[in-house]
Amino acid sequence: MFKRHTTKVRRRSHHSVLQARVMSPRIAWYGFLKFFAGILKFACILAVLVTAGWGIWKGVQRAFYQNPDFKLQVIDLNPNPAIDEAGLVDTTGIDVNSTLFDIDVEKVVTHLKSLPQIADAHAERHLPGTLMVRVTAREPRAWVACRDAGISAERRIGGMLVDAEGFAYACPPLQFETAAHLPVIHLPVREDHSIIPGEKVRHPELEHCFRLLSVAEEEDAESIHWIESIEQTKEWALTLVTREGTEATFGLGDHARQVSNFRAALDHAHRKNYSIATINLIPKENVPITIRDEAEPPRAIPVLEPTPDEIREDRRTRDLNTLLNRG
Repeated sequence: MFKRHTTKVRRRSHHSVLQARVMSPRIAWYGFLKFFAGILKFACILAVLVTAGWGIWKGVQRAFYQNPDFKLQVIDLNPNPAIDEAGLVDTTGIDVNSTLFDIDVEKVVTHLKSLPQIADAHAERHLPGTLMVRVTAREPRAWVACRDAGISAERRIGGMLVDAEGFAYACPPLQFETAAHLPVIHLPVREDHSIIPGEKVRHPELEHCFRLLSVAEEEDAESIHWIESIEQTKEWALTLVTREGTEATFGLGDHARQVSNFRAALDHAHRKNYSIATINLIPKENVPITIRDEAEPPRAIPVLEPTPDEIREDRRTRDLNTLLNRG
């Protein structure tokens, strides 16, 4: 089949439609009434919803927030050396006359975690009237002192403590009794690292002192009771002072040997009824010491051209060195 082609142009008829809108006051009035009826309907629905919401809110208030059955009756705080119930109320601003649902639990936790002496905290409501609070107090490792920064070495409430992770915090009243026997670590002033409560102490000297303290505790569990202080006095040396005033020089390493020799020296001095003033434990042999004498100031051993008194002291020193080398 072939389509027939034609050159005639087909004419299509076009119809024009005239639209006319008629507006009159009556029609306008009907339109306004229809619009107003829609607005009124929406307002009625909104009023019903607001009334229902208000009623629900008032019901919740009466059922929970104003219900005397849910009044705060007990603060269940775990035993800890950082804070007690009274301190908890003062710190967090809890209204003891409020209901359990008036207390912002997240706010309570935030306040507690902001305390430098607390490492972690958790709180939750236990119906009908118990607020359970669990805190993890920082465990003190030592006291921290910095003479030039005004941080006193005095062991007291409010003095600076540091835990095993190096976080500094002021000693709370409840923790003073257990922390009173801890040694003091003296630190230098560092412009790049300040000692701030609640923040970690970044001093490398603290790590060196902690390392010596850990080894001392491994060798003798009671060492924290006879160690008065530790300080890095030189780039290569630490000075440990006992509660009896003996100053012992340690290196930055090989602490196990040095602590063992130190304990042997103290035991020997106790048996022989004399006191060691200073001892340098870095040498492996011929450990130099000075003997405390009430009549005369201690003298270093060995010395050149010994006097008769020094010869007598040197004999005691040789006995001590023989004992240490055997150990």
